[in-house]
Amino acid sequence: MLKTLLVLYTPLVGWVGLGWLLGHKLPASTPTALGLMLFWIGVPLSTIGFLRHANLAGSIWVAPLAAWIAIFLGAGLAWLWLQQQSRLVLSEQKKAPLDSAELTEGVEQQKLCTEVIVPIPLDRARATQGSFLLAAMVGNTGYLGFPVSLALIGPDYFAWTLFYDILGTALGAYGLGVVLAARFGQGKQTVWDLVKTLLYNPVLWSFGVGLCIRNVPFPAVLDQALYAGAWGSVTASLVLLGMRLSQISSGRSIQLAIASLSIKMLIVPLIMGVGISMLGFTGAPRLAMVLQISMPPAFATLVIGEAYQLDRDLTVTALALGSLAMLATLPLWLILFPL
Repeated sequence: MLKTLLVLYTPLVGWVGLGWLLGHKLPASTPTALGLMLFWIGVPLSTIGFLRHANLAGSIWVAPLAAWIAIFLGAGLAWLWLQQQSRLVLSEQKKAPLDSAELTEGVEQQKLCTEVIVPIPLDRARATQGSFLLAAMVGNTGYLGFPVSLALIGPDYFAWTLFYDILGTALGAYGLGVVLAARFGQGKQTVWDLVKTLLYNPVLWSFGVGLCIRNVPFPAVLDQALYAGAWGSVTASLVLLGMRLSQISSGRSIQLAIASLSIKMLIVPLIMGVGISMLGFTGAPRLAMVLQISMPPAFATLVIGEAYQLDRDLTVTALALGSLAMLATLPLWLILFPL
């Protein structure tokens, strides 16, 4: 296992570290340009390239089903945790004596305690809850999950990762995630805006194209070039991740971030891994799903959070801590759910 992790961590830490350094040296607009290139060209082409070499045999439809179960499980556990913390704070407030000056603020204090677990302004309480829920739900299965799966499992079972991401994470983030953000945030977005977000996703279209042409014979040179380009996009994604992390400067909301990450990266993967094993899945398919379930929060949570004016401090803290925590949690899943 040590050799396997070394094979993974060397390029993972190396390319992300390079991106982090470049993020401090290059213009601030560089990550945006690289992200757009990957979104419209790199990731769609890599999707087609890897699909041509992926094994679609077996119960591959289980992958997106597992994704949706993990999303709802994460959201449910996060919501229960928020409610429990709110009750604890409210209980403490009721025990604390109020003087005459504080009595005038009693109603507002009780209202605040029912909605938030940390002392922040009342108008931001629901925004914090929204960011907490998103961080516990949606994982970085695209930019980070792809290279992790390819390094640990290989391209033969990449389709499990791809199905998990396209039909699970992507739809969950810009579907249920947007609904929750609209519920807890202050931004505005119509149903048509949501539909356009899904329809304009080039990865979704390349997924369909890749399925249609995966058995069409290509010249050997073209096929090899496409496959090499797919790996190049994975490398560029890791560099982009490092550049994005270099722009994160928030150090607040650490306690909330740790709680959300514990649900997203420990509790949910453990429950799902045991459940998947009980259903009879073992080896590469099981590990492929567990790895994606255990990924840190997606950068989509930051995009959605900013669109709906959620708690940016909590979101960026969860992104940074989660990306670091993944290096410690990966060995756990390799031990509990081996190939």
